[in-house]
Amino acid sequence: MLRTEMRNPDTYQIGNMSTIDIISTINKENNNVFCAIEKVLPQIGEACDSTAEVIKNGGKVYYIGAGTSGRLGICDAAECPPTFGVPKDMFTGIIAGGYNSLHSAAENEEDDPDLSVEELKKHGLCEKDIVIGISASGSATYVISALEYAKSIGAKTVSVTNNPGTHMGEIAHISICADTGPEVITGSTRMKAGTAQKIILNMISTTAMVKCGYVYENLMINLKPKNKKLKNRMIEIVSEITKLDAQESKNLLDECEWSIPKAKEKFERDNS
Repeated sequence: MLRTEMRNPDTYQIGNMSTIDIISTINKENNNVFCAIEKVLPQIGEACDSTAEVIKNGGKVYYIGAGTSGRLGICDAAECPPTFGVPKDMFTGIIAGGYNSLHSAAENEEDDPDLSVEELKKHGLCEKDIVIGISASGSATYVISALEYAKSIGAKTVSVTNNPGTHMGEIAHISICADTGPEVITGSTRMKAGTAQKIILNMISTTAMVKCGYVYENLMINLKPKNKKLKNRMIEIVSEITKLDAQESKNLLDECEWSIPKAKEKFERDNS
C-alpha cells in the first residue's frame, strides 16, 4: 500500500480528541513535512537549476497535476508574474479537468492519459521547456502521460511525489519524493503531502527567479505599479536601495517609468 494511503496509528482516536488535541496532533504531523523536504534538498536543487537553465534559454515552465496537486501548481504559476514581473506564460499551471477543477473536484479526469498530452500540445510544449509533474501518490495517469510525452519530445521533466518507488519517479529526469507518510485523515493528501508540494514548488520557482536575475539582494525589483499597494512597495524598495526618502524615491520612479531597475541604474549613474 502507498504510504500516503496508510492509516496513521497516532490518529486512530482523533474523533474522540478535544479540539486542542486535534490541532496539536495535526501540528505535530506537519513537522514531518520539513524533515521529508530536508532529505530531498539535493533533488530539489537539481530541479531549481534545470528550471533556471530552461528560462535562461527562452523556455517555459509547466506545472501539471490533478486535484490538490494541480491546484497548487496553478497557484504557484499565477503568483510568479506579480512577484517577479515575468510574462504570464513563463509559468503555466495545468490541472486535470481544467479550471473548473479549481473549485470543483474532478477525480475521474486524472485517469485519462490523453487529456494532459492534448493540453501540453495546445500550449505549444517544445524541447526547450520543462514539465513538472505533481502527484502525491505518484500514480496519476494524467500526470504520468504528460511526463512521458514531454520526455519523448526532448523537454526536461521533474516529478514531485510523496511516495517512494513510483513510476513517475522512474520516468522523470529528476525525481523529488518528499515522503511525508500517512496523513492525519487517511488518504487526505491535501494535508501533509500538499503542504510539502507547496513548499517545493515555492523553492523551485523562487530559486530559479533568483538565479535568473529577477531579484536584487532579497528585493522584488521587477514589480509592476498596478495598484496603490504595489506603488508604495516599489517606493519602499527604491528607498531601501538608494537611501532616498519616500518622496525622492517616488520622483525617481516617475522619471524612470516606474521601473525599479531603471531607477537603480539612474541613481548609480548620477552618483558615481
